[in-house]
Amino acid sequence: MKVKIAVVGAGYWGKNLVRNFNQMGILYAICESNPDNPNLIPYKGVKLYTSYSELLKDREIEAVAIATPAVTHYSLVKQALKAGKDVFVEKPLALTVKEGEELVEIAHKEKRILMVGHILQYHPAVKKLKEIITSGGLGKVQYIYSNRLNIGKLRTEENILWSFAPHDISAILMLLGEEPTKVTSMGGDYLNKGIYDTTLTTLEFRNGIKGHIFVSWIHPYKEQKLIIAGSKAMVVFDDVSKEKLFLYPHKIEWKDGKVPEVQKAEYEVIPVEAGEPLNLELSHFAECVMQRKQPKTDGVEGLRVLKILELAEESITISSSNNKINQSASQPPDNTTSKISDSFIHTSAFVDDGVKIGDGTKVWHFSHILKGSQIGEKCIIGQNVVIGPDVTIGNKCKVQNNVSLYKGVTLEEEVFCGPSCVFTNVYNPRAFIERKLEFLPTLVKKGATIGANSTIVCGTTIGRYAMIGAGAVVKRDVPDHAIVAGVPARQIGWACRCGTTLKFSSHHATCSYCNSEYRLENDHLINIKQEI
Repeated sequence: MKVKIAVVGAGYWGKNLVRNFNQMGILYAICESNPDNPNLIPYKGVKLYTSYSELLKDREIEAVAIATPAVTHYSLVKQALKAGKDVFVEKPLALTVKEGEELVEIAHKEKRILMVGHILQYHPAVKKLKEIITSGGLGKVQYIYSNRLNIGKLRTEENILWSFAPHDISAILMLLGEEPTKVTSMGGDYLNKGIYDTTLTTLEFRNGIKGHIFVSWIHPYKEQKLIIAGSKAMVVFDDVSKEKLFLYPHKIEWKDGKVPEVQKAEYEVIPVEAGEPLNLELSHFAECVMQRKQPKTDGVEGLRVLKILELAEESITISSSNNKINQSASQPPDNTTSKISDSFIHTSAFVDDGVKIGDGTKVWHFSHILKGSQIGEKCIIGQNVVIGPDVTIGNKCKVQNNVSLYKGVTLEEEVFCGPSCVFTNVYNPRAFIERKLEFLPTLVKKGATIGANSTIVCGTTIGRYAMIGAGAVVKRDVPDHAIVAGVPARQIGWACRCGTTLKFSSHHATCSYCNSEYRLENDHLINIKQEI
């Protein structure tokens, strides 16, 4: 009896999952918010859902394969597990270790299969490489590095570290059979400030091995190489080449015991079994579902990769070389930050007496929190931020670098303040006139986004889930879910709760990102179905 699988998302990568499951004869349904998606044309006989919640109600579906943007993974996986479905999810498992741990716990409790799409572990060349290392063909492994470079699809919802690096992190952990003791990383945001286009991550292991992972989507050509240097030989895995695996038996000898000399040798091509990695990966998932066995890349393996991604991201943020993996993901390195309750304050930051900071909140370099201010739980306060006095910030807010939140500003929960955005508190300031009694209040409601370098003039209210474009100057109230841009800012559209621009047909819109549905009535947006 064959398993019945539904694929969620038939876009850039999801179409490949659809193709493979269909070839296996186990594709039962597709969930795609856009029924006109050309990727659906070859599968007219397959059941089509435009609503994820409706798909999960279908009892015929035993498992779902999720190929949607990374930011949706946690929510979609959680819903599927609780609906009694086995789950395959493309990397990464989630965007935080905490979310990943929750998903693993739910899968265990519900007795469901949870598998993460770390495709390189199913690649025949990588499996052969593991055999060579295990058999001692390279001698003692000394150094490993990978390049995953391209000029392909650029993303704005996740940076290159989370988009490209999970593949190589997962492969390196599998090949070496251990986790690193130290993770450091550096990156550059050249195209879109705050979104890294290139990162270089270093992994250090207990036995002296070091690994480098270089990823970029602003490279002039596609390159996917993983190279391992051993004491006896070196091996190159080139996924772009027709021949995938190359062995270089170079030797280094010491002349008179003092001078190293390299003796180069011709490379040899190592034969590799045939097979499409994605097909092998998805076949493994189907087998695990039918036989109720643990996947090779299960949720726990996904957590190992998440932990390293979090530490690399944190290392980039704090520009530190002391970010060790044997500390907890939130524990700062020695001599870098100090701990207050379950919140972390960088030693270069200054927090006035009487300030209240919620559990899990982080305050980074050179920031100043003035008296009377209250910051909620799980907030991130970036570098060179000034807050207060008497400013209130809700839970799970993110305030990026170089932002000042002065008296009179209130942020509700889950507000995002982009780099260098500005909040004023006096409408007509003069350096020689005291106007402290004329501060005008500014309220930013739950879930709103304030774009980089934008200016919010005091006395305004920014509605729930509104989106303020980069560089905009806001001088009047912004409705819930409105998108505004320009100087002065004018409304140019409507945003879903997830941040996607909505497209309307007869005053109705379905979000192409999360499948939430809205109705437009009298210039007000009404949420009639919320998916995330």
